[in-house]
Amino acid sequence: MSEYGRKEKEIAAIRSWTRQVAMVKEGEVRPLAICVFRKMDLILVAECFDAVKGETFYRPLGGTIEFGEYGQETIAREIREELGLEVRNPRYLGTLQNIFTYEGKKGHEIVLIYEGDLSDRSIYDRTSIEGLEENTPFTAVWKSLGYFQSGRAPLYPEGLLDLIVEKNLSDSSADDVRGE
Repeated sequence: MSEYGRKEKEIAAIRSWTRQVAMVKEGEVRPLAICVFRKMDLILVAECFDAVKGETFYRPLGGTIEFGEYGQETIAREIREELGLEVRNPRYLGTLQNIFTYEGKKGHEIVLIYEGDLSDRSIYDRTSIEGLEENTPFTAVWKSLGYFQSGRAPLYPEGLLDLIVEKNLSDSSADDVRGE
């Protein structure tokens, strides 16, 4: 396959995964839980794309809170389903309300934000991690907080970067996970 063909396939996979992640239903509020995994100044995020805006953006991993499920349970289930990994030491950081437009549709989310550690120490040595969401492959990557602070790409939900900086999230737990 040519480089152009590989790039087109990669873009199609990002778009497909992004549509599944966003699941925008106009007129409905969607409850979510996401988890910030840290490696020093890096956070693990999924790359997403809005074709209408022509915008590449990033967001931590997680998903919809199912009926009767606590946010910590959502994080554990989603990371197990998407990456086949376990979450250790989940810690609640705060809640953000996210009102946005994606693919031309208005969306509204209430997002519970957690910080946690991945049980597989080798993940912290990788530059990217392959995942699967509803049978659609995606790639999670480590991006520096500085990348988002410089305005090179948005980090969603809006306000997350400020929450991370405000809480001054410690990377000591990530060091522990990596065995340092």
